[in-house]
Amino acid sequence: MKKRVLKVYFAGDLFDSKDLGGNVMLASAMEKVSGGRYQVILPQDGECEIVNRTSQSIRDCDFLQLFQSDLIVANFDGHDLDSGTVTEFCFAKMVDIPAVLLRTDFRFSGDGTLPDGDPWNLMCSHYPRTEVRHINGMKLYHECRSGAGGIELYYQRIAAIVTEAMDTVITQPSWLKADQALGQYRNAVKSIGGSLDKLLDEQSLANVVTGKIAAGIYGA
Repeated sequence: MKKRVLKVYFAGDLFDSKDLGGNVMLASAMEKVSGGRYQVILPQDGECEIVNRTSQSIRDCDFLQLFQSDLIVANFDGHDLDSGTVTEFCFAKMVDIPAVLLRTDFRFSGDGTLPDGDPWNLMCSHYPRTEVRHINGMKLYHECRSGAGGIELYYQRIAAIVTEAMDTVITQPSWLKADQALGQYRNAVKSIGGSLDKLLDEQSLANVVTGKIAAGIYGA
């Protein structure tokens, strides 16, 4: 039987042309490098389909796409982490969605001075079923620019590292058991409020959880 393509929610900045274009290029490279095993969901695309655009409707659409996804890749670039990305990551951890934290920003900040610290606030580190990948984006850019391939090779190299991390994290066991998953998702939806309980009604939520159990995201 053909294995299900896993959906990956790509959380990160989407506020300017560099963010939007870079997200598209990396998402495309991730799908190509993985041989189609992963389908990358970009919130910036889902938000384009919202008819009645309000801060709540945009927020609820993003959470809908997150909970429908099998993994999350969170871009942790920047001197200060994007608050929306951190919020999405935290709710992903509430329902133990496998996560990859990606940083290509070579600047040093946060609590990285501690022996086990990362270059961001320590409250965003040390979560279960979470892989962290630090890449010096400038160093890699220089390497790719000096050879054949250029910017395409640059995103392929990053995508290969992220794909390896996703392959690793999905093999790690979940603390959330299959028979508890639906209840935990219900709690998360209630915690978020808004219109999410209408977008993810009981049947829709059950279908999402059943699909993830079948894909091996949550075990017995």
